[in-house]
Amino acid sequence: MKYYGGCDSGSTYTKCVIIDENGKMVSDVTLKSRINSVQSCQESLDKAIEKVSDLKSAKDLAYLVGTGYGRNKVPFADENISEISCHAMGVHRADPSVKAIIDIGGQDVKGIAVDKDGTVLNFAMNDKCAAGTGRFFEAMARAFELSLSDFSKLSLKAKNVIPITAQCTVFAESEVISLVGEGKPMDEIAAGIELSVAKRCFVMSKKAGAVDSITLTGGCAKNDGLKEAIQKVLNLKVIELPIDPQLMGALGAAEFARQKGRAK
Repeated sequence: MKYYGGCDSGSTYTKCVIIDENGKMVSDVTLKSRINSVQSCQESLDKAIEKVSDLKSAKDLAYLVGTGYGRNKVPFADENISEISCHAMGVHRADPSVKAIIDIGGQDVKGIAVDKDGTVLNFAMNDKCAAGTGRFFEAMARAFELSLSDFSKLSLKAKNVIPITAQCTVFAESEVISLVGEGKPMDEIAAGIELSVAKRCFVMSKKAGAVDSITLTGGCAKNDGLKEAIQKVLNLKVIELPIDPQLMGALGAAEFARQKGRAK
């Protein structure tokens, strides 16, 4: 049996997926990224390979593709492919019916239109500001003194929404701290935060060609409050993927590795 790997070196998390020659996912790992991308990739690869008895090291993989923020730093990679292409392919593998993606990463937001074969039809990217990204949500959770998981559910309890006017992450965090200090309901402030991010996704959804539904990828796809806000603001159904949405880049990279490795 041959095995193929994909390593997604993100700015916040590093993900690794291994699939077999039939395309079955046999191993996956998600680790917090270190400052040194090479170390992050090596550690995630090592941990993923430990789960496959036929493999001893990354050198035993028939083909390995690197993707993400640090894709040039993936040890033993045969080549690297952009995270936009890999997210499209990963989502296509997880659910071929999905044609539009919003990928919310640690430092940017992307809208991706997917063709029937998993390739990219069109895309748009907001990489000029951290507002609405994973870093933004980390800052907001910190302001609430909550974990990301608890923060993501907080807005679901809100009966009203307190708008967040600041567009910059730094100013938004200051605004949130002030509102909390004034004793405003925390769930309603959280609802305002989720709403502001959902509005930022509007242009991305249009570029992705979303008509009636869309899916979310990246760690922020696990934010229940954001999913609800996007459904309300964009009037689109958010499709839940059958595989961890944070793994889509690594899964797509592994599938590209399988296709290219078999063609050798």
